[in-house]
Amino acid sequence: MNKRVIFGLILGAILGIFCIVGASLRTPDEASWSYLFSFWFNRVLMGFMIGLFPRPKNIKIALVRGISIGAFVSFAFYSATAFGDLTGFLAGFIYGMIIESILFYKVKD
Repeated sequence: MNKRVIFGLILGAILGIFCIVGASLRTPDEASWSYLFSFWFNRVLMGFMIGLFPRPKNIKIALVRGISIGAFVSFAFYSATAFGDLTGFLAGFIYGMIIESILFYKVKD
């Protein structure tokens, strides 16, 4: 695996922790272990997918691609929850941008 994929996985795992904390605060009585794990794994998958793509030429392309991949991956989870967690879906746009921008500036290969 190359550096982008490894760092993407790590960033996805870290942001996934923030997601499960946010989800458990938003829905403390409804958040089962499998729901929270699925949320975390969705962010790990997002980091993996973003890391698979080569480094873009400029930050604007990186941000658009981060939003796009973040939306695509988050939609899988959003649709699996019967479209019940709009906040989690929208956070995927932001997390995609965060992952892509950090990879853009930190991984130069």
